[in-house]
Amino acid sequence: MASQPFDVAVVGGGNAGLCAALSAAEAGARVLVVECAPKAFRGGNSRHTRNLRCMHTAPTDVLIESYSEDEYFGDLVRVTGGRTNEQLARMVVQASADCPAWVRRFGGRLQPSLRGTLHLGRTNAFFLGGGKALMNSYYAAAERRGVCVRYDSEVVGLDLVDGRFRGATVRHAGSDQTIRARSLVLASGGFESNLDWLKEIWGDAADNFIIRGTPYNTGTVLKEMLASGAEPVGDPTECHAIAVDARAPKFDGGIVTRLDCIPFGIVVNAYGDRFYDEGEEVWPKRYAIWGRLIARQPDQIAYCIVDAKAIGRFMPSVFPPYVAGSMRELASLVGVSGDRLDATVAAFNRAVRPGVFDPGVLDTCRTEGLTPNKSHWAQTINEPPFWGYPLRPGITFTYLGLKVDARARVVMAGRPSPNIFAAGEIMAGNILGQGYVGGVGMTIGTVFGRIAGREAASHDAG
Repeated sequence: MASQPFDVAVVGGGNAGLCAALSAAEAGARVLVVECAPKAFRGGNSRHTRNLRCMHTAPTDVLIESYSEDEYFGDLVRVTGGRTNEQLARMVVQASADCPAWVRRFGGRLQPSLRGTLHLGRTNAFFLGGGKALMNSYYAAAERRGVCVRYDSEVVGLDLVDGRFRGATVRHAGSDQTIRARSLVLASGGFESNLDWLKEIWGDAADNFIIRGTPYNTGTVLKEMLASGAEPVGDPTECHAIAVDARAPKFDGGIVTRLDCIPFGIVVNAYGDRFYDEGEEVWPKRYAIWGRLIARQPDQIAYCIVDAKAIGRFMPSVFPPYVAGSMRELASLVGVSGDRLDATVAAFNRAVRPGVFDPGVLDTCRTEGLTPNKSHWAQTINEPPFWGYPLRPGITFTYLGLKVDARARVVMAGRPSPNIFAAGEIMAGNILGQGYVGGVGMTIGTVFGRIAGREAASHDAG
């Protein structure tokens, strides 16, 4: 590996890294991808995805109606509370219009969104076969273009001088090797799989977090870059975190561990008390708040309770629900006080006001007199069987990352590096100061991966 000459070294083999590698290869560069995972688990978190969010001005073969730049940007501003770099966010939104064509150019296939509770037919293009199929297509395209890929290879050191990349130390099969390239693209993700780092921020609560994606995103390169003078962006406590089934594996459970039942019932903590409005907003704009909400609850556990009226209205779960004929029986199954859960459900049922139930819009079914109230989709929970799902915070990726400019250059000591670029989750905090809207992570990786690869390929070492 050390003896081969490369123009561009890409650290990380997920969507952002492969988009960078393909972009650089198209520009004529000799490209090396260094992937920490073994080949069977290549692709990082991207292999668990299934769509990306796209601006479009008219219907397409995979998207209905239209989704304007202003609406897309407005959705980002709303979920981030304005904590976003407007220039970079608008770049992502505008460039997203070309993302479906980019996917197809390298063998990826798209399909219309699924029916059900996703509400994404107008905004998100879905990958046929999911993220793993997309990544396989990208790797095949990279191989055809002469991109060199090294699996089971972790970057454990960077040779940086005055904000310039000179080389990297890569550990493979227990031995260290040096790679050199004219430029470097960092696409190695966040630090969500580094449990010690998570505990530094969240304390013992992190022991109860579930990592939805790859166990290989440990933040080693991110930490070294920050120690070497790269300017950080994003709040270390912020992350893309959703509610997942508490019975999911610690790592790599992926998208199937997510539960979509929350808008159709109530969510209680370990004491049997509700703690947030389950009907605040439609799914793709608000589902990512629930991980952080549950993380703040005792023992980082919660339970979603629904009745027969909700069955069949949400995506099926990978683990079966707890099923009971009475609320007290369900309380016993999930480990919550029967008296307290009974009282919580009874109070909720009394507070439900008549309305027209419609899961596709912000409907008129609500409660009055509760703290918190449920704003939409509030229906009495009184028809057995009753179902219960245990919930834990499921961390997708962290938002602490590297500050970049519009050319994807990493900012070091106040100046953009001449030959270090970043794409994907390692720089997503520039755009996602908090919150999340479905599919935007893959869009950020695709847009900035293309930019980083193109810019890295054009860098002149002289």
